[in-house]
Amino acid sequence: MKKLSLVFLLATFSLFGQNEVKTCETLSKINTLIQREHYHPKPVDDSLSVFVFDSFVDALDSNRNLFTKIEYQKLCEHRLQLDNYILQNNCSFMNDFVAVYKLALTRKKKVLEKIQKETFDYTTNDSVKFSKKNFPFDLVLTDIERVWKKRIRYDILEDISKLSSNLDSLALNFSKLEKTAKAKIFDTNLCKVNSILEGKNRLENDLQNNFLNIFCTYFDPHSNYFSMDAKSSFMSGLSTNNLSLGLNVGFNEKEEIIIQEIVPGGPAAKTDKFEKDDVILKVSNTKGDEYSVSCASIEKIGELIFSDSNIEIELTIQKKNGTIQSVRLRKQIMKATENAVFSYIAEAETKIGYINIPSFYSNFDGYSFQGCADDVAKEIVKLQKDNVEGLVIDLQNNGGGSMEEAIKLAGMFLDIGPVSVLVNNKNKQTILKDGNRGSAYNGPIVLLINGNSASASEFFAASMQDYNRAIIIGSKSLGKASMQTILPLDENNQQDFVKLTIEKFYRITGDSHQIKGIIPDIALPVLFDSIIPREISFKTALKYDVIATKARFNPFSKTYFPKIVELSNSRVKTASRFNEISLANEQINALYNNPKKPTRLIFKDVFNDTHEIDSLWKKVKKIVDSESNSTISNNSYDLEKLKFDVFQQEINRYKIKEVKNNPYLEEAIAIINDYKNLNK
Repeated sequence: MKKLSLVFLLATFSLFGQNEVKTCETLSKINTLIQREHYHPKPVDDSLSVFVFDSFVDALDSNRNLFTKIEYQKLCEHRLQLDNYILQNNCSFMNDFVAVYKLALTRKKKVLEKIQKETFDYTTNDSVKFSKKNFPFDLVLTDIERVWKKRIRYDILEDISKLSSNLDSLALNFSKLEKTAKAKIFDTNLCKVNSILEGKNRLENDLQNNFLNIFCTYFDPHSNYFSMDAKSSFMSGLSTNNLSLGLNVGFNEKEEIIIQEIVPGGPAAKTDKFEKDDVILKVSNTKGDEYSVSCASIEKIGELIFSDSNIEIELTIQKKNGTIQSVRLRKQIMKATENAVFSYIAEAETKIGYINIPSFYSNFDGYSFQGCADDVAKEIVKLQKDNVEGLVIDLQNNGGGSMEEAIKLAGMFLDIGPVSVLVNNKNKQTILKDGNRGSAYNGPIVLLINGNSASASEFFAASMQDYNRAIIIGSKSLGKASMQTILPLDENNQQDFVKLTIEKFYRITGDSHQIKGIIPDIALPVLFDSIIPREISFKTALKYDVIATKARFNPFSKTYFPKIVELSNSRVKTASRFNEISLANEQINALYNNPKKPTRLIFKDVFNDTHEIDSLWKKVKKIVDSESNSTISNNSYDLEKLKFDVFQQEINRYKIKEVKNNPYLEEAIAIINDYKNLNK
């Protein structure tokens, strides 16, 4: 085995040597750019070396079933040296990573091919352990086959368990199901290995790109390296323009393709079978072409989906509760909606305007000729013509966007004055102001936020809170108070880019919501709130601090705030839906936070383990699908327009259903009613 390792090391040296110069050149440019432009550049030292090494190795072998202890220790020779290599412009260290990774993958392939032919015993007392923390690298060469047998057996039993919630039925057909599941699991694993090993320079390029990206994230989690590669073209291609499936997708932390948004009125929405965060496992067409997402390249998947000849596509998805479904979709031409912002009239005692802002887009995003703020202004005009007596602005799950739009939007509800303080890497403060006299709306406002409200959303919410212009309800926001820009590494050859954090913004009080988040005036229970990955969960997040600022502003009166908060808290305590959310969260927290017991590799135990969340999932679905008591309707202007557009009618029905299911809107309306009663 030592001879084999040496052969791989020598062979890989000659292969990667061709990329070594380019890698070092790119890395040097990235470091130069970061040190010059980043808000808080850190020195390239041992701390960077340790972070980059640990993150890189963990990404290569997160399950600790590839590298042996000896191989890991060999790589550890670089753990405190990466900073020196980078400063010396020496990228030969990548040869060792490439060689060890290639050797481990080749060994895994041989082990899988060997045990694939064996008959598995599902009656032993073997068990698998789970941990939220990384296991140590303690794998020995003689244990590799045993480790993979256990892993594959668990995967097979889990795959069978996901087919049904009826244990007896599955047990009755176990032999037949085991044969099918075994073939599928081995095919998936071998396919994934082969696609990496056999793809032209794929292994070397993947490792290089991952390393460069991890290097950037050492400076902060929102600084990233990316190239004009297949991933970006794949993501941009799945849009709502032209012939479309009506799905927007993204990648989760496991690099799985997940559904980020179902476009109202599109093919996917009409099936009523897709939900946010569903994982796409497989794609196929009507001609027999089929690709497993776990092993096929992004290029192949994109090619199958985007080809004009593939009008019908079948997606195999995995739901949050583990169940797997196959859904056939027929593409359709989808018109672009007039704008992304939308509004409704919600009634419960009082007529209230509801405005949903999904992101702080600007004209360069292609939503409309205007930006987000202008679109909100249009909705306010429509709502005021229908004599609404209050406004609810929904920023739940709004991940941010253009700061310019956020400034303009804040200015629409404030007369004049500062809205935020921007600080650059030279510690220079720039006070951002609303310079326009007057406001577009002067009535009461309730703002909805949650843990996914980030960046520009937090910027806007902070200014509204500091001026006492709105009552903010929901849960603590994400806690990101930094601004990024995308910069090319080379002006003459724009193939490599860095999304770089260049500034940090503060509230006009001098406080920051970095890490801290926007704390709502009225806290409401939100499903999955404690397990949302907020800014504080990132190791390299910028720190929370407070600055002295010269910003001067005149906040609105808070006379009625204490009483409104008291009345709301009293309602929330007795509200059945909020109590259901709180109880569900207790179970969710216990499931996610408590250590998981080892699972025996027998069918019954794996089945019980797989279906442990079934009852909880049903509760969550029931809560999410519950309707509020509010009446939701279109404003007069939109109602008239909808008469002549069947496509928009379909979108409208979908949106009304979503708004109707929003428990926070009902409480927001009650808060505005309280305000009006107290202000009589």
